Amino acid sequence: MKKLFSYALLLLSLGVWAQTSQVQLTKKAPLTEEQEKRWSHLDLERDSIPGMSVDKAYTELLKDKKGAKVVVGVIDSGVDISHPDLKPIIWTNKKEIPNNKKDDDKNGYVDDVHGWNFLGDSNNETLELVRYLRKGDDGTEMYKKAQKEYEAEYQEVFPYKETVDLLVNADKVIREHLKKDDYTVEDLNNISSVKFELFKSKKIMLAYAEDRGKDFRDDLEEFKDYVYGKLNYNLNKEFDGRKIVGDNVEDIKDKKYGNNIVYSKERKDSPHGTHVSGIIAQVRNNGIGGDGIAVNVEIMPVRAVPNGDEYDKDIALAIRYAVDNGAKVINGSFGKDYSPHKEWVWEAMKYAESKDVLIVLAAGNDGKDVDVEPNYPEDTADKKNELVNNVIKVGAINYNYGEKMVASFSNYGTDNVDVFAPGVRIYATVDHHKEKFQQGTSMASPNVAGVAALIRSYYPNLKAAQVKQIIMQSGTPMDFEVNLGEKGEKRPFSKASVSGKIVNAYNALKMAETLSATMTKEPKL
Repeated sequence: MKKLFSYALLLLSLGVWAQTSQVQLTKKAPLTEEQEKRWSHLDLERDSIPGMSVDKAYTELLKDKKGAKVVVGVIDSGVDISHPDLKPIIWTNKKEIPNNKKDDDKNGYVDDVHGWNFLGDSNNETLELVRYLRKGDDGTEMYKKAQKEYEAEYQEVFPYKETVDLLVNADKVIREHLKKDDYTVEDLNNISSVKFELFKSKKIMLAYAEDRGKDFRDDLEEFKDYVYGKLNYNLNKEFDGRKIVGDNVEDIKDKKYGNNIVYSKERKDSPHGTHVSGIIAQVRNNGIGGDGIAVNVEIMPVRAVPNGDEYDKDIALAIRYAVDNGAKVINGSFGKDYSPHKEWVWEAMKYAESKDVLIVLAAGNDGKDVDVEPNYPEDTADKKNELVNNVIKVGAINYNYGEKMVASFSNYGTDNVDVFAPGVRIYATVDHHKEKFQQGTSMASPNVAGVAALIRSYYPNLKAAQVKQIIMQSGTPMDFEVNLGEKGEKRPFSKASVSGKIVNAYNALKMAETLSATMTKEPKL
């Protein structure tokens, strides 16, 4: 990384593209359906929507350019590699002979043709604080804090169980009566019966559907999975989701576990990772669903994030797997409040740094200031000094330009969130060959990973640390106060993150072009 400091100074001098004029015209009318599906690609000045100027970058900067292939590792819940909008861009390990039950490339993973699954046949998991409490009272203040947080979270979720049970039962009665699983509001209205149970179920489901539109049954499934998942798995001290995996989670050297099944139709585990992958690189302009941020990308699925908190061991090994198998960008849309083996993750980050790999992480969805509260993985041990220069942490904004621009759920931090990017109502691939809107910093992070992949594709001579600095310094600045967190803390947007900016693909590529040209012209020492 020699001359990195001088390049940082150069980037500051090139900041003219970041200082775009502040747009005062806020979009007043509701977004059209097309705008809503691709708002993160739009331009603040041109469209009055605080997107990342991706479309502008393609039409004005990349139209006649060819880029190099970039592998992006997606450490997540799994990826539907058969999705028609993702299948053409899924990474293939060409050194591995499929299904011969041999480790042909000698990388330690048998038949890892399209990535690796560190969770094996497991999916549901407890939270890390539950695993900590399960070890018993160690007499520390941390244990008392964890117990208090556990009780608070349990009491927050448990009251919903009665409502979910009522809805699930009503839904069952309706499906049995109609003799089909997928029904509409029209089907409900057409039910005519004097049977009390059916009449009651009809009224319950119509009331539920009233505010949720045609997708009310999908909404019910998500509500049910959330509440039952929390109570039966995430907060259940008796549940051991790791037993089926068979490894020793306390031994980082125990690496012989998992399998090559990065996606299975039998598991309800992959919508998240599939959505993240679509945001990064689902095929552009093919008439299927939405468009990804980046072209020239291969998505490498690395399954390490369960329904519950991830294990530090899995994340550390997943980072190393992605690095060793050619990823130049890694996206991590996950996080938790407790990290018993954070040093394993730090060592993996340092390993990625040594191999020139950029890691993009979601800032988290607790609406809290991560300068004073934990959110792992972190790239700092003291909340002030970064341990590595190749990690960028991303908060989420929505399309409402102004004081409510930062998503209320998004974490923030003057020192520990690097940038903000679109993370509300993001349209992308999900499993079973569908597309869907989802939101979270989990969606903001892959938006940035996509921009990083674009830079690394068209300007491959730039290092990971330089790409990070470009993304941070070329973003769109805002000079007004915003509401932060669930309580709406007022703070200048410039103090909500390290950069005080929204990622802007157009500006980033312009800055990358100039820096790349400067490096090319420099005499070699």
